Amino acid sequence: MSTQAELVLDARNATGESPVWHVGEQALYWVDIPARKLCRWQAATGATRHWLAPEMLACIASRGPEAGWVAGMETGVFELQPHEDGHLDAKPLAGVRHAQMGMRFNDGRCDRQGRFLAGTMVLNMALGARTGCVYSYEKDSGLKNLLSGFITPNGLAFSPDGRTMYLSDSHPSVQTVWAFDYDTETGTPANRRVFVDMNPLPGRPDGAAVDEDGCYWICGNDAGLVHRFTPEGRLDRSLAVPVKKPAMCAFGGAGLDTLFVTSIRPDGVDLSDQPLAGGLFALRPGVRGLPEPQFSFFSVSSF
Repeated sequence: MSTQAELVLDARNATGESPVWHVGEQALYWVDIPARKLCRWQAATGATRHWLAPEMLACIASRGPEAGWVAGMETGVFELQPHEDGHLDAKPLAGVRHAQMGMRFNDGRCDRQGRFLAGTMVLNMALGARTGCVYSYEKDSGLKNLLSGFITPNGLAFSPDGRTMYLSDSHPSVQTVWAFDYDTETGTPANRRVFVDMNPLPGRPDGAAVDEDGCYWICGNDAGLVHRFTPEGRLDRSLAVPVKKPAMCAFGGAGLDTLFVTSIRPDGVDLSDQPLAGGLFALRPGVRGLPEPQFSFFSVSSF
């Protein structure tokens, strides 16, 4: 196997996030948050395109073939339907009452049962405001606040059996990944404990993925690395990408054995040492991922 990072697309994303492999289309979707873009790269042809959302778009989860996407944005959770003519339908599903002005959704995905979970953050990270929350959205039942007190909630992922939930706070003052026991029947996290203290390790904990062995892959933002931790929290390996700010990773490809990595292109800084910042990269780490769950959860009250 080769663990050398390959450039898939010189996307020049301001903040490339939330890569999701669409098995039916054999395509990778992701977002560029401040640019309000939903992006797609098709593996067979290398063709790319994007759709413009009405507000900043932070995280996505598939609704299945032909059913579009569920997304965490600035003002709440939306249903998105991209069309080949370039039009993007955006339908609000649930509004959110942020704790203060200048907040948006950030990292998110579906649990193994199909609930959509996503965290919120203050855009100005310099404030260090612990007003971020993690919400769960179930069809027809609105948003439920699961956890609070975060600055920049990130790294949300689930073990293969869905019974362990991982969550990080990537703010420089925290840099911690936690594990929770996760009740798959109720969608409730409990028994929070430190999974990895990233402070002595290179990079801040950003977006994450879990492989079929149950190991947790997380981008080391600012360090140009993607780390793999065993289910016991032991650092197993670190793979390099040619940019300083990898943002999130996701398994994809026909065999789910390619680890795609999105990245950030910082504004107003010298990029001569990382001209590919904001690009989309691929690693082949010799392990396989799991199909990303689709949003499909109906609460009991919806019947």
